[in-house]
Order: sequence, then structure tokens, then C-alpha cells
Amino acid sequence: MVDMSHVSEKKINTSDLIYKYIRPEHLPHIWCPGCSNGIILRDLAQAIENLHLERDKVVIVSGIGCTSRAAGYLDFNTIHTTHGRALAFATGIKLANPELEVIVISGDGDASAIGGNHLIHAARRNIGLTLLVLNNSIYAMTGGQFSPTTPSHDYATTSPFGNLDRDFDIAQLALAAGASYAARGNAFHTNVTTKLIQDGIAHKGFSVIDIMSICPTYYGRKNKKGDAVEMMMYQKENTVTVAKANNMSKEELEGKLVIGLLNQSNDYPEYTEAYLKMINDLKEKENG
Repeated sequence: MVDMSHVSEKKINTSDLIYKYIRPEHLPHIWCPGCSNGIILRDLAQAIENLHLERDKVVIVSGIGCTSRAAGYLDFNTIHTTHGRALAFATGIKLANPELEVIVISGDGDASAIGGNHLIHAARRNIGLTLLVLNNSIYAMTGGQFSPTTPSHDYATTSPFGNLDRDFDIAQLALAAGASYAARGNAFHTNVTTKLIQDGIAHKGFSVIDIMSICPTYYGRKNKKGDAVEMMMYQKENTVTVAKANNMSKEELEGKLVIGLLNQSNDYPEYTEAYLKMINDLKEKENG
């Protein structure tokens, strides 16, 4: 758990953030024009800056997909893992060295489809990881297939007549599985998203921040959502906070994106602490 007593939330220039936390030799990035991954990457860098985390004590883990490139761009201890297994690798890293701040960057397909089992069990264990799900509602890198978060009746290359599946709410899924910190942000409201990431990292236990990203290349084009500016404006005009949503009817919430903190609890033990305590208790018993 990060000590929050010294936290400063003063923004620094984006260019300074880039030179401080990004590997410039890997730029320009390969994300499509209009993709919001770069915005969310900046939000993460700002959150790390606010927390004054030591670079050598931060580990960035990613799986496979558009978002996985973030591990290569960020200048920390980073590991680019296999599809859906980022949380499994991150769990091993955290257990090996609980002092590390381990941050997982995943896409909606990577986290909730092939990686869905790892998601619910990381939540159940309440292991001290922070998971950022950059949720663009589609498999973008591999050709535009529908994902577990593609809204019902929306189109993708694998649902040319509309998606019949109900879509997952990743933040609520994580909360139901036992995550002690669950939140939702988006690409447009950067101050809110930065604060949610910052607080998620500082939280002792498993933190999930479901961040609504935009993909104009596949999701936007397939569903006639307009260009990147129009998709960002949609987020601006159709977002409500958790506090406001609590006073709205089901009809009023139709089509709205609810952002903010859904739940934070300190009622559950953090897994690595419980694991180390068990080892120490066994050692004392053996030596006693």
C-alpha cells in the first residue's frame, strides 16, 4: 500500500511526463490516429508522478492486444506476456517481491475473455495488484472481432448482423468477484481517470479501473460512431458520475456512461501479506 500523505496532484507538462516515464526511442507509437490509448497512458504516468513512486519499484505487465504496447513504451520494469495471462504473471511477480507496485495494463478482450478466469480469481484473492482495463469494446489489433464488452446488437467483423451476446460490465464483474477497489473512468475525463488510477495504486488489495477507451478505426467505423472527435464528444456529453447516477431512474440512465468509484473496502486481507504471515508463522512453529 502506498503512503498517500505526501501525494501531490499538481499536473506537470505532458512533454515532461513523456521524457520522464516513456522510452523515447520507441516513439512514435503505433496506435491508430484517434486511439485514446495514449491519453490513458498519460493518465497513468501522471498518477505515478503524483504518488512519487520509485521507478525501480514499479512493474508494468501487459498481455496481448493494442494496449499491450504500453509495456514497451513505459520506462519502468516491464514485461510483455501472453494473451490473457498478464494477471498470472503479475501475481507471480507480486508474490516474489511484495514491495513492488505491480500495474497490469490490459484490453477488454485480454482481461475478460481469455483472461477472465485470472480476473475473477485475482479479485477473489484480493492480491495487491492494480489492473487497468483499456476498454474499447472490440478486439482491435486482431481484426475487429466482437469482445465480451461489445454492446448487444453492435457490429464487428465476427458479428456482421449484430452481436447477440450481452456485454460484460467489467467493473461490476470484478466487484462481484471480490475486488476491494472497483472503479470506472473514461478517456475524456482525464482528471477523474487519473485520480481513480492513483487511488487504485494506493489501495491495499486488488484494484480494477475499467477505463472506457475509444477505437475509431474498428469499433467506431463498424458502428457508425463517427471519427475520434465525435466519439470523444459522445463521452463528454453522455457521462454521469456515480453520485449523480444514484439519483437517476433506469430510463434516465439509458445510454449513459457512469464513471467514478464503485466500491472501496479494507475488509479483506491482502493476499501477499497473508501469505508471508503464514510462512513466518510456520517458521516460528518449526523453530519453537
